[in-house]
Amino acid sequence: MAHFAELNSDNEVIRVIVISNDDVSSNGGDYSSQAETFVSNLVPHLTGGTSWKQTSYNGNQRKQFAGLGYTYDATKNKFIGLKLFPSWILDSNDDWNAPVNYPNVNEISSNHVEITWDEDNQKWLGKTYTGAPTHENKFVPTEELTQTNYEWNTTSLSWNEV
Repeated sequence: MAHFAELNSDNEVIRVIVISNDDVSSNGGDYSSQAETFVSNLVPHLTGGTSWKQTSYNGNQRKQFAGLGYTYDATKNKFIGLKLFPSWILDSNDDWNAPVNYPNVNEISSNHVEITWDEDNQKWLGKTYTGAPTHENKFVPTEELTQTNYEWNTTSLSWNEV
């Protein structure tokens, strides 16, 4: 099955549909303008929809599979993922990254660190939970868990408890 992303006038993906491989092959083939025209004639545009671009489910073409809100960059012929926060920067691989490198430590005293970005303060925050059972399927009431909060220290490359 072939997948096509519908774009609005800002080249933002507003939906992704599936089209038969046979139909694509009979109408210009993969990633052809003829296939895009075929889809345009077959499937009515949503309100605001202006064009179709084929996208690779496996990410073999056009960088990655198009998702809702992704943007198609016609110059680079690829789909660019969502910018999660205003401060994030598009790198040379066309991936969005925080202005502070992602922490390279994800465990503290054998406890997994749940890592989140703090946009207001431009830093990575971490949480660990202790008191959880070793067996994953056992329910543990929240009041039996102890949460510890951390901030990522970019100088020492370690977590500081807060």
